[in-house]
Amino acid sequence: MIYEERKFYIDGRWVDPIESKEFQVINPATETVAGVISMGGAKDVDAAVAAARRAFDDFSRTTPAERLALLERMLERYKAHYDEIAAAMSAEMGAPITLAKGSQAGCGSGHIAAMIEVMKTFRFEEVRGKNRIVLEPVGVCALITPWNWPMNQVAAKVVPALAAGCTMVLKPSEFSPFSAILWAKVMDEAGVPKGVFNLINGDGPSVGAPLASHPEVDMVAFTGSTRAGTEVARCAAASVKRVQQELGGKSPNVLLDDADLERAVKRSVLHVFQNSGQSCNAPTRMLVPEAQLAEIEELARKIAAGVVVGDPNSPATNVGPVVSKIQYDRIQGHIQKGIAEGAKLLIGGPGRPEGLSKGYYVRPTIFSNVRNDMTIAREEIFGPVLCILPYRTEEEAVRIANDTPYGLSAYVWSRDLARARRVAGRIRAGQVALNGASGDWQTPFGGFKMSGNGREYGEYGLRDFLETKAVIGADAA
Repeated sequence: MIYEERKFYIDGRWVDPIESKEFQVINPATETVAGVISMGGAKDVDAAVAAARRAFDDFSRTTPAERLALLERMLERYKAHYDEIAAAMSAEMGAPITLAKGSQAGCGSGHIAAMIEVMKTFRFEEVRGKNRIVLEPVGVCALITPWNWPMNQVAAKVVPALAAGCTMVLKPSEFSPFSAILWAKVMDEAGVPKGVFNLINGDGPSVGAPLASHPEVDMVAFTGSTRAGTEVARCAAASVKRVQQELGGKSPNVLLDDADLERAVKRSVLHVFQNSGQSCNAPTRMLVPEAQLAEIEELARKIAAGVVVGDPNSPATNVGPVVSKIQYDRIQGHIQKGIAEGAKLLIGGPGRPEGLSKGYYVRPTIFSNVRNDMTIAREEIFGPVLCILPYRTEEEAVRIANDTPYGLSAYVWSRDLARARRVAGRIRAGQVALNGASGDWQTPFGGFKMSGNGREYGEYGLRDFLETKAVIGADAA
């Protein structure tokens, strides 16, 4: 199937771009054309933002009950398109079909269902003494999303923005546009009022920057690299917009000396390789007791050797390709850098896996005896590459864990839960998972330091799209 999606969704209609420029989306598994989209520009941004601005006055005054009903219709229509959305993600960014139909597509319905529950009890207004505290929508929002978890990031932004009463313009990644277009069709079928939700395809310079700097945009919500995030913030600064950012990560994964090593190593290695390593919260720095290094190396090597890399359409595949040649080349450069800097290569290495001559496939790679000053320990590789770093004491483990410019996620393993909580309390990160535990769609997601600001998911995501107003004396006797 070749996707042909040249129109944008603006003001409740599918419209042609003002200045048409085609972009071929490449299927990373086959290196063939998956489909074609149009790339927008500043004039398309102006049209979409104007539609959102016109719609804001009415939509911002809808009741929570009306917005709850809209979310319920969205969930119904999303479920009807579920398999199409999963197939689109597999074709556009290479997710194995089992992952696409499970976690990837499940993110969309998960976020909608969670917000439905939030909206049933959330208070947008309360009385404190003689004053009334009101939470109001922040305004017109620019939503800029990445290619690695397409539905997760679209839903994590669109759903709370709608629930808050905001209007918006979505710019998905040009590398994963087809699932976002299906999302727009879901919105249209659910009866979202015209102008409330708008979608434009394009790249960062031509669409992202004009959106982030647009004087009629009140908030920018961005997920992507820290480099791109700083540019978005710079563009937004002139008009003092609110900026919510979920950026990069280099997450520490601390295995304490009393951890269940077999379970910890297996879960951790597979987590790193999931989605071809293209997850900002992947536990890519495994910190292990020096005395147990050899045992952990053997466990990790054995798990990695059993990972199946190949055709995303095969249910046997664990790891598909990375998204593009640009990404493939970047990962290869980091693998070469790890070897050059003296890290111990346990498994994997440069080039494609054996038997795969086409597609952007990367060999699942593990380095050991990594020092935290090595490039592979400092920079986000965004591929199936794990670094194992030995430590001597718990104190040293905490120091290494925090010795990073990032602070998105962290992981701690110990049979002593009180000890695990103590170590977690000393790690500077927005999330710390203990012993392989998973959050849910209500668990706040976001980072410290250069991993961004603000929080997504559930009530925490909703609050980021709300302004606080104090109406003083509103309840005076």
